[in-house]
Amino acid sequence: MKRFAITAILIFTGFWGWSQTNEALRAHYENFYKEMRLQGDVNGIISALTHLNVIEPSKQRKDTLAYVYMNNNQHMQALNTIGIDKNESDSDLAVQVKAVSLKALNQPKRALEQFEILYKRNQNPYLAYELADLKIQTGDNEGAGVNIEYGIANSKDDMKYAFFERQQPYEVPLKAAFYHLQGLMQYNIDKDDIDKAIASIDEALKLDPNFNLASLSKQALQSRKTPAETEE
Repeated sequence: MKRFAITAILIFTGFWGWSQTNEALRAHYENFYKEMRLQGDVNGIISALTHLNVIEPSKQRKDTLAYVYMNNNQHMQALNTIGIDKNESDSDLAVQVKAVSLKALNQPKRALEQFEILYKRNQNPYLAYELADLKIQTGDNEGAGVNIEYGIANSKDDMKYAFFERQQPYEVPLKAAFYHLQGLMQYNIDKDDIDKAIASIDEALKLDPNFNLASLSKQALQSRKTPAETEE
């Protein structure tokens, strides 16, 4: 009996000591996390959140870690943190991470599933643009048309969209970006009516004559016209 009591005391003492150590570690990494945020040290933030997730697992903290990875263009690490499966119960942050990272990793079908969830939760022109873009990539031109129509009707003058195909990123009016997508969609639907597609891209260039991607698309479409059509 005495031996049992001693063993129980040792076990309790060990557990209490582990608990105290665990609390101290958690407090340390919480303070470390705050300091790394103040310093803007992304690697430090990632390290702190990873340690905190090991010490005290938390879905909210895991979503935050994945978001930090995503913002740092570490998209594979972001998805390894929270997975890629479609889950309607995911937080908005988790769905956003999956959508953006899957798109960045050239997985348009999987990315589309995540953007659809976000759009159902918060319908807005920016998400409509992402949906239209991904639907064109996956061959759903009719579906893209619905999103484009909504986007053109609801884009405000102060809404901008960024493009990165040049060394120096640039922004154009969101409505111009939609007109550009409309031209691409129209060409995919009817490759014989190139003028219709070019007319939509011209609308984009009216809104922003320096819209580089639209200019490139227009040149590509014009090159597909027959010599006779070009002369006209």
